[in-house]
Amino acid sequence: MKIAVLGLGVMGLPTATRLAELFTVTGFDVSPSRTTLAESHGITCSDTAWQAADSADVVLVAVRDQAQLEDLLYGPDGIVTALTNGAVVILTSTVGIQAVEQVAAQLAEDGIGLADAPVSGGPGRAGRGELLITVGAYQDVYERCRPVLEHMASNLVWVGEAPGKGQSMKTVNQLLCGVHIAAAAEALALAGELGLDQTKVLESLMTGAAASWMLGDRGPRVIEAYDGEDPEVLSRLDIFVKDMGIVTQAARSAGMATPVAAAAEQLYLQGHANGQGDLDDSTVIRMVAPKHGD
Repeated sequence: MKIAVLGLGVMGLPTATRLAELFTVTGFDVSPSRTTLAESHGITCSDTAWQAADSADVVLVAVRDQAQLEDLLYGPDGIVTALTNGAVVILTSTVGIQAVEQVAAQLAEDGIGLADAPVSGGPGRAGRGELLITVGAYQDVYERCRPVLEHMASNLVWVGEAPGKGQSMKTVNQLLCGVHIAAAAEALALAGELGLDQTKVLESLMTGAAASWMLGDRGPRVIEAYDGEDPEVLSRLDIFVKDMGIVTQAARSAGMATPVAAAAEQLYLQGHANGQGDLDDSTVIRMVAPKHGD
């Protein structure tokens, strides 16, 4: 099976190296430095996305939003013309429910399947094949790309027999993730303002009922951000600006209120307005303890 991985960023590169254990993988990234890094990890790379996707059975796509997705597929150098009938595009990004439904219908007209498969878990788990992947796809499409998804995931959940269902599930997931990060930042900021040793506080919290995966993962970087340092960027803050926007838009479409998610969204928006969009999302702590981020 020939696989193209388009986007060799924080998640794309470890995913490509994981898949290369079993499959023939060709990668592409718009950043020459990421391409060089991928090649140093043994990934064969092409000069263009079209070349990487040429005659691929499965194409993994990691993009930021609907506009990037449509440009990649159908833009001036769109990859659709490089794909053969029966190929599958696996979309690992969070771009919104309606966006995926529209793109899936368009791809179907070209004989190409879409597996709506947003991932969760971070780069370390991507490299070990331990991601949570929630998939929305028609059964025939799901079965064609299932071996690929199974090698990427420790928890693979087929949540619905149509593209868009994966995005729906990821929207629910991101509501909790976005709120958990904001809550972790607020709690550790309070600990600092009360004069507590935040590292000891974090260790204590992770042994009790208040523990969460996001608290344990983001906590050390939140403390760095509180102390005025810029932590390593493992998940950009502007990603949660996008994702929480998708959450609140989906909730409005469903006619329900999400006051906690909306409050968290405002913190990410404030961080973005403060010039922190390209910093790690743990720096959201500076919205509640700004004097420590100066």
